[in-house]
Amino acid sequence: MQIAEALAIGALFLVIGAVIGYFGRRTIANKKQQEVEEKLKREVADAETKAKEILIEAKEKAASILVDIKNDEKERRKEIEQLEQRILHREETLDKKLGDVSANEEKLRAREDQLKERETGLSQREGEVDKKLETVGGLSTVQAKEEILRRAREDRAQDLAQTIQKIDRENRDEIEKRAGEIITVALQRYARGHVAEMTTTMFPLADEDLKGKIIGREGRNIRTLERATGVEFIMDDAPDGIIISSFDPFRREVARMALEKLVKDGRIQPAKIEEEVEKAKEDLVKRTQEIGEQTAQDLGIFDLPKELLQLVGRLHFRTSFGQNVLVHSTEMAYIAEMMARELGLNAEVAKKGALLHDIGKAIDHEVEGTHVDLGIKLLKKYGVDERVVTAMQSHHDDYPYASPEAYVVTAADVLSAARPGARRGTLENYVKRLADLEKIAGEFPGVKNAYAIAAGRELRVFVVPEKIDDFRALELAREIANRIQSELKFPGEIKVNVIREMRAVEYAR
Repeated sequence: MQIAEALAIGALFLVIGAVIGYFGRRTIANKKQQEVEEKLKREVADAETKAKEILIEAKEKAASILVDIKNDEKERRKEIEQLEQRILHREETLDKKLGDVSANEEKLRAREDQLKERETGLSQREGEVDKKLETVGGLSTVQAKEEILRRAREDRAQDLAQTIQKIDRENRDEIEKRAGEIITVALQRYARGHVAEMTTTMFPLADEDLKGKIIGREGRNIRTLERATGVEFIMDDAPDGIIISSFDPFRREVARMALEKLVKDGRIQPAKIEEEVEKAKEDLVKRTQEIGEQTAQDLGIFDLPKELLQLVGRLHFRTSFGQNVLVHSTEMAYIAEMMARELGLNAEVAKKGALLHDIGKAIDHEVEGTHVDLGIKLLKKYGVDERVVTAMQSHHDDYPYASPEAYVVTAADVLSAARPGARRGTLENYVKRLADLEKIAGEFPGVKNAYAIAAGRELRVFVVPEKIDDFRALELAREIANRIQSELKFPGEIKVNVIREMRAVEYAR
């Protein structure tokens, strides 16, 4: 009985707990629902507020845009009104000018009618005069004119001759005076000093001990340098440097550049020397290109092909009568341009013709022919304007003067060469003799290289060992010496040194 009561009481409590839990959960759910609704209301209110703000801002922007549009419209209307006023003003001016033109046309017609009437009257009077003359003098009109002209010529022949001589003399004096002024102005505007090219280059040394390293054991380094470059290295004449001696400026520069790299690297031995000499030759080719481009840029010439500019740069290492050919050509270009402008000629053609007049000298030591003919072929090959070719081809009177610019180029050539100290004929003869020495040796079969050194007192001839044996080397030295004696004139004696060097090279792989 007690157990049943306890179970009944427990069931009652369970029911009461379930009822209380139900109503508790419902109360919590209602509270959360109210919170969610309030949150939604707040968000809706915020959204409405933001929408109102955005709408207000949009209205303000729209109003601002409308104001700007109205202002732009006002400015455009104002511009249109101004244009209309200008057009109306121009129409009024044109109407006025048309009226003036019409009035002038009427005046001209009236004047023309008057002239025609006067011409008719004069023709009639001329006919009457001719008839009277024929009646009085017994001569026709043609005969009378001829008689008058004959007497006038006889009476005035001497006066005419004197007048013509006076005019000719005055014109000649004026032309000479004007020519002198043009030349003086051109030379004065281009003032430049001149120093004749020498045949040596000084290479400074920071340390005197480097000379021993450059010479090498038993002189093997210096011999390799001289053989590879074709110059002579004088070690003892300068205390803080080495003198590089050669008549060819190109060789001297190759030797200087190679020696500079060797000294900087520190590894001076035959294989490295030959490598650096080859690199120096390649670098010098690039440098000649840069020199040519810089020269053309300084002169304001920008339409020459790269190949031609490279040849212009090579002129820096060529001399003519001791005068640097590129310096000479550059000076000519400035003078020719100024003279052409003074004379009212084509200054650009004259300037290019002067710069390129000696371009053939860049290759005349390699190719047969005069430098003028070689220059003409080069300019035509690279498509240079025919007027430039015509201007440069006559500077040695090899071709007729076909244009006024040709006279200007020739005059500039003479002026540049005639400057005091610009040229030295003795040096040019000396350089030519050295070049002839090398040329004679190079014509023999089996000769690889030939270099004239020691101011032309020694000729070093390097031969191909596979083609020339020791006995043939002795004969070759004798043959070259005999030919030099028969073909060249020279003071003292020339030592012919034939060098045959055998090398065996193999690679381990």
